[in-house]
Amino acid sequence: MHKLKTEELEALSEKIRSACIQASREGYQDASLSGLCREGAMEAAVGAMQSLNIEKIISDFLEK
Repeated sequence: MHKLKTEELEALSEKIRSACIQASREGYQDASLSGLCREGAMEAAVGAMQSLNIEKIISDFLEK
């Protein structure tokens, strides 16, 4: 198992946070453009975050 240093953990955390923010923005925008109400668009944004492939983000990070 790969042991990460504190600064690597911080960088990985920021990469995951950025991916979540991007997914939620895209999910909300797509849902809004599809005519969903705000509540429905928020649910879509949360769903987009839940569907992120966190394992891939971590794997890509560790490969660098």
